[in-house]
Amino acid sequence: MAGVRFPDLQSRPTEFLDFTSLTLDEFQQLVPPFEAAFHAHMAAWCLAGKPRTARRFTVYEHCPLRTPEDRLLFILVYLKTYSLQVVQGRLFGMGQSKANQWIHALLPVLLAALRTLGDAPARSLTALAQRLGVSEADAATVLTPLEEEPAPVVAVPTAAPASPLLPMTGRNGASSAPKTLRNRRHVIAARKRTTPSKTSCS
Repeated sequence: MAGVRFPDLQSRPTEFLDFTSLTLDEFQQLVPPFEAAFHAHMAAWCLAGKPRTARRFTVYEHCPLRTPEDRLLFILVYLKTYSLQVVQGRLFGMGQSKANQWIHALLPVLLAALRTLGDAPARSLTALAQRLGVSEADAATVLTPLEEEPAPVVAVPTAAPASPLLPMTGRNGASSAPKTLRNRRHVIAARKRTTPSKTSCS
């Protein structure tokens, strides 16, 4: 089945940016280190995630991601949209199981390529400070903490609503009511005692 391919989007820069968050120039700069990291990864691992012990990796004629550009486009679109694997597979002309294999193979490849370029995400304040060449205190000013909005104050009515269509439910979250284990002997016995017979008329 056919799917999205790099040549299809290459002629539409705005749509390409929407799909990947990269311009065409940024994308083309990323292709060579990405492809080098891809071949290094595939020299050691099979697409199914097992260590490679037999023949070397080759791109077959009917491979859904034949070119380096298509492979990079595939993983960038997945990271941008974070779609269901079945949707990602359908978008690129493959089944869900094959999309799962490609995603798990290409994520570490993209990270390795970004590390080669020095563009991998910083995982700590210390790493961010080193990258920016500033102190940790200065790096902390770059980070904007997420501000939590105060919960809206809702007036609680004193009388219960008259409408039977509004069910009275508790807040979302874990229930404080004890769980009844329905497969315990005494519970099964109690159910048998209270369950009316099939022949009764009640």
